[in-house]
Amino acid sequence: MGSLLNFPFLAAVILAGIALYILIFKKNMIKFIMGIALLEASVNLFFVALGYREGGGAPIYTNSPAGIMVLPVPQALVLTSIVIGVSILALMLSMAIRTYRHTGNIDTEKSRRMKG
Repeated sequence: MGSLLNFPFLAAVILAGIALYILIFKKNMIKFIMGIALLEASVNLFFVALGYREGGGAPIYTNSPAGIMVLPVPQALVLTSIVIGVSILALMLSMAIRTYRHTGNIDTEKSRRMKG
């Protein structure tokens, strides 16, 4: 049973590792943006896993029932993070499109030498 409780944490670490690999070794801007999105998803998964309590109920009651409840703060942080992440990803994709129109490629090494 203990290994099942650690699975979300292990999945978050694996996703973060894949994302860091993409961010370090890939030169394509679209892949770089996908790596950032994957890293954000791994952090969100980690936050949700932190708030989980075995046998906990949803904290949506005005009169709390007997028993433990799941922590609502990490869930609220994840919802805020998703909204901010979507807007940042849209901004990065629009910058990648703008760079492609200006230079004709989306290689990060070549776009560093961009002038004007």
